[in-house]
Amino acid sequence: MNEIRSLIEQLRVKRIDMAGKDFLLTWEKTQDEIEATFLVADILRAMRERDISPRVFDSGIAVSNFRDNSTRTRFSFASACDLLGLYIQDLDEGKSQIAHGETVRETANMISFLTEAIGIRDDMYLGEGDRYQREVGKALDDGVKAGVLPSRPAIVNLQNDIDHPTQSMADFLHLAHYFGGLDKLRGKKIAMSWAYSPSYGKPLSVPQGVIGLASRFGMDIVLAHPQGYDLIPDVLEMTKKQASASGGSFTYTDSMDEAFKDADIVYPKSWAPYDVMLRRVPLLHAGDKDGLKALEKEALANNTKFVDWECTEEKMGLTKNGKALYMHCLPADITDVSCEAGEVAASVFDRYRDDTYREASYKPYIIAAMILLGKFANPAALLESLLDRGKQRIFGA
Repeated sequence: MNEIRSLIEQLRVKRIDMAGKDFLLTWEKTQDEIEATFLVADILRAMRERDISPRVFDSGIAVSNFRDNSTRTRFSFASACDLLGLYIQDLDEGKSQIAHGETVRETANMISFLTEAIGIRDDMYLGEGDRYQREVGKALDDGVKAGVLPSRPAIVNLQNDIDHPTQSMADFLHLAHYFGGLDKLRGKKIAMSWAYSPSYGKPLSVPQGVIGLASRFGMDIVLAHPQGYDLIPDVLEMTKKQASASGGSFTYTDSMDEAFKDADIVYPKSWAPYDVMLRRVPLLHAGDKDGLKALEKEALANNTKFVDWECTEEKMGLTKNGKALYMHCLPADITDVSCEAGEVAASVFDRYRDDTYREASYKPYIIAAMILLGKFANPAALLESLLDRGKQRIFGA
């Protein structure tokens, strides 16, 4: 209990203003707000592990709106909401009146009468996912102002076209525990590298989320990708500024070997080129199957020029003492396992399999923390009251 109370005291001194606000992009949050999210996630995890119920709601729903496929994030959102006492309701747009022309404004209000949180994944259309999430938020603000909604649901970005904050925050809570604290990340070299994949349409939000957050903690970031596989220019410029402000560094190389050299952490992950994602949007909107097939054929042909961009044993040997931490958001394209040639060699992935699972295990707590902080103005007092209440999570345990 002393450990939990210590975390609560650390949370109490953080200067945060998150209640009534959505969690969309990590770089919109202050350093104290990022660290508060980590603290709340750790407190919730510690409470659950000690059989103390962290349920702050006796009723209410959380709406799950996945406009793209998901395993880890979908189940993490459901787990997080149940942890806090909320019932999950999926918004299946194909079964709703959205298919008949219902507006975003109307949908947002109709699903929110007894809703405490809304999780949205919208990562397919470059330039539109973030915009859609903000449009939902504006509709909720208007609903509360007009007295239609009794309270404002907290929106959590479960991945959009720009950022994947629940993933990157889970990644960095994993790093904090792995290295012994957020302060221990300063000066660590992280290689965020493109890697070969036999698919072409992977979003940019994971690499952008990773470098966007790494640049907050004084890390030495090396972004590696073949020429032409660029990320969103504004995100790169923002990352440079944050890295400079935190005392870290941000550099680019078109050599995976150079990026891996003396790295403490490697994150080899495929993504589609920025230009390809831009060209893809009008084709998706138009339902142009032939155009999409032609773009896919072109993109895959270009990918094959870089099939050697694979996280192999040889490349891992270039890292610091040959023992860099391998990270991935999962599922990884594993050579000779899930595909003929992919992002990572089977022997490398097998060695770090448990580490990647631990990395993923932080996501439910990160999401729960985002919801709690978006709903309550004094999270330290709330968590302290839950601890004092001491209600068992498992009856009769």
